[in-house]
Order: sequence, then structure tokens, then C-alpha cells
Amino acid sequence: MTLPLKGIKIIDFTHVQAGPACTQMLAWFGADVIKVERPGSGDVTRNQLRDIPDADALYFTMLNSNKRSLTLDTKTAEGKEVLEKLIRGSDVLVENFGPGALDRMGFSWQRINELNPKMIVASVKGFSEGHHYSDLKVYENVAQCAGGAASTTGFWDGPPTVSAAALGDSNTGMHLAIGILTALIGRQQTGKGQKVAVSMQDAVLNLCRVKLRDQQRLERVGYLKEYPQYPHGTFSDVVPRGGNAGGGGQPGWVLKCKGWQTDPNAYIYFTVQDHAWEPICRAIGRPEWINDPDYNTPDARQPHIFDIFAKIEEWLAGKTKYEAVDILRKFDIPCSPVLSMKELAYDESMRKTGSIVEVDHPVRGKYLTVGSPIKFSDLRPEITASPLLGQHTDEVLAELGYSKEQIAHMHEAKAV
Repeated sequence: MTLPLKGIKIIDFTHVQAGPACTQMLAWFGADVIKVERPGSGDVTRNQLRDIPDADALYFTMLNSNKRSLTLDTKTAEGKEVLEKLIRGSDVLVENFGPGALDRMGFSWQRINELNPKMIVASVKGFSEGHHYSDLKVYENVAQCAGGAASTTGFWDGPPTVSAAALGDSNTGMHLAIGILTALIGRQQTGKGQKVAVSMQDAVLNLCRVKLRDQQRLERVGYLKEYPQYPHGTFSDVVPRGGNAGGGGQPGWVLKCKGWQTDPNAYIYFTVQDHAWEPICRAIGRPEWINDPDYNTPDARQPHIFDIFAKIEEWLAGKTKYEAVDILRKFDIPCSPVLSMKELAYDESMRKTGSIVEVDHPVRGKYLTVGSPIKFSDLRPEITASPLLGQHTDEVLAELGYSKEQIAHMHEAKAV
């Protein structure tokens, strides 16, 4: 199987999560990703939240599969020379340094473009260039707050809430991967490289477009019918937090199932779609609701929506979440069990589809990591272990034309 990105060489100057998630995905699809790390320490996530002493933390291993590791001190003359050679022979440089870090290193966009006019320089930033917060340091939850996600998440009587999903980090990395691939296709047409940047604020906002939609609707009519606040509550002039309400106009809620008193995840998500109303009534044993004028249209149901959910919970009381979903899916009713991380980790379907894979690491042994969320008819990437710090330094230097003696000297000089 020929991987589509085979032959594309990427200099990976990223760390923590957003950048590494981007370059990892490109590595899965065949790119030669050379992770450039500081000698002696490397990516900070190698040591963060360790569960095995002296082994790379899962934080690192799960974001750096399929890469090669090169240690390099770019403050030394030898290190700068190595980086220049790398740039001349590579296609993409990906970085998530603070503003101006590459310039201070001596590798401004102008300098990189001189070394390799075809080079694509891709950057993760907190805010877009020119934004009044462009100098602000940004992490995951900062991005969720700046991008609008937190203000619209949680319950109306509580504070803004951040999501456990990496909307700021990994999501930004996925957006940047799209930008890199687009720039590579553009280079085929023009022969020129270019700068590509994605800000974490913008990436979060892109996932919150339905809330921007709702802001405009709210300003137009003063209320939002699909939110729990309608019709009996009140609306201000900003999109409210809607609890577990559906964001697409279909009422939905998290409902208790058998065992909820002791199992914090004994719930299902249940959606009341208009076209599924009759099947819902039949599934839960309420056929009298089908033609009842108080229930048979979305507008009629909205004032009673929490009464409806309460009746559905009565039906769910004697059923586990899996039993309930097995019944409801026969009626084509949109629903899902609330799955814990443990349930996902040991889900046979997730292993079978390659969404979760087991990888063998030379130090920590076997561990679980995510596989490609993108599925192809003719491609199933092999997920390999993350590299040890500097594991491929000598190999990369030899590919750049350095002799064994020169490589030994650079080790002695601590340039690598």
C-alpha cells in the first residue's frame, strides 16, 4: 500500500498538542515527519502526567506516533547549519512557537523562503495576526473561552463551562492539516510555497457557527424556540447556555437509565425529531400521543418537552442504556448511550474499525491510542510508536550528508 503523502518531508517544530496532532495525522498518511526537539529534554509532554517512571508519558506517545525524533540545539552554529540543510530539502515546516520565536532563531519567513522558495511554513497561533490579543499566550481552555464555546456550554443557572474535548488544541491541529494539504496542492499549480496559519480562537469559532447563527436569529426575533428557555423562560440579548439541548433545532436531552444512581454514565442521549414522533410514541408505549393536538407538532410539544422527557425516563427506568438503544434503533430514533472512556477503550467495534489501536512502545510496553478518524476505501494507516528522544538523530544527519566523524563531533559539542 502506497501512502498518499509518501515523499513529503515535514520539519515538526511543534510541542504539546495542537501542532503535534496536526503533524501526527500527516505522518499517518505517509509524510516523513521529523520532530525537532531540544537535546536532553524534548517536548515538555514527554514528562507531563507520567504514569510510568522514566518512560515517555501517554500525553506524548498519543500525539507523536509515526514520527522521527531529531534533537537539535538551534542556538549553536552547527545546529543552525543542520536546520538550514533540513529546510533546503523539506516541504513543510510546522511550528507553534510564541510570536517572533522563529525570527529570533534567525529563520524568519524571508530567510526560509530564500533557502527554499517551495517551503510551506504552517503555524498554530492563539489569535490571528493583527488581532488585538495576538500577543496573548493561549492554551486549550483559553481558546474555548475566546472562541465562544464556553459561553454557550453548561446550564443556564451556572457559569460558562469548557468542554473536555480538545476544541482549542487538536481541533486547531486538524484545521492546520487541511491548510497544509491545500497549500501543497496550491504549490503544484504555482511552484511556490506560502505561509499558512490557524488561530485557536478561529478554530473554536468555526465549530461554534451554529451559535453565531443563533445570535443573529435571537437579535432578529428575540427568542430561540429550540432552547429550554422557550416558551416559559426569558432571553437576554446573547445566546444562552442550553444545558443538553440539541443545537440543530431538534429537542434533545440526556436521560437516566437503569443504574444511574450508582453509575455516572448510565444515561442515553435522546432526540425528538419531528419525522420520528410517531415511532417514538410507539417505541415508548404512548400511541395516544401520535394524534394528540398537545403533542403532534413541534410547536405544540415545546411547552411540554420536559414532561415528555420525564415520561421517556419512566420507560427507561428498567432498561440499561444498551438495552434502551437496542430497542430505539429498531424504530430509527436518533439516540446513543453515554459512553465512558473505559467503555470506549474496550469497545470491540472501535478496535475493529481502527479508531482505537494498541501500540507497542520500546520502553512503556503496550498502550492504547487513537487511530485515524478518517476512513478510506484503499488506505488503513499503520499506527506505530512515538519516537524516543533523539532516536533518529544520527539517521537524519546521515541523510543530510554528514559523516560519522561530523556526527560524533556534533554530539560532543552538544549541538544535537
